[in-house]
Amino acid sequence: MTGDAPLAPDGAAALDAASDATAQVLAANQALYAAFNARDANAMADLWAEDVPVACIHPGWAAVRGHANVLATWEAILANPDQPRIIVGAAEAHVTGDLAWVLCRELVSGSPLAATNLFERREGRWRVVHHHSSPVSFLAEDLQ
Repeated sequence: MTGDAPLAPDGAAALDAASDATAQVLAANQALYAAFNARDANAMADLWAEDVPVACIHPGWAAVRGHANVLATWEAILANPDQPRIIVGAAEAHVTGDLAWVLCRELVSGSPLAATNLFERREGRWRVVHHHSSPVSFLAEDLQ
């Protein structure tokens, strides 16, 4: 807002809450990539929701469903000593109630990927319920 009338106190509080939620979701998203780059399977497991259906689509993989199956894929990936680090950027969070999603870019060994991470707020904490990452041949900015 630029020079508009000040918000009513409850409107300001709503904006603050939305900003806080967005910051929390972006922090949860960053924690996902930090766990990956640290090859920390325990930290990865701690980020995923346990009591709702979850799914994951790794680049080039079919959809993996179910908490135990999803975590098994992460454990296998993180145990691979040749697994390259992920550079993540352009993270953009969208929050609606207790659901949020982050659109971001991943760069793995020089290959660009597009990713979507879906989060659900459970007991005040944002937990991953879905991750989808796939290769892209160009970035959206290339279309402009």
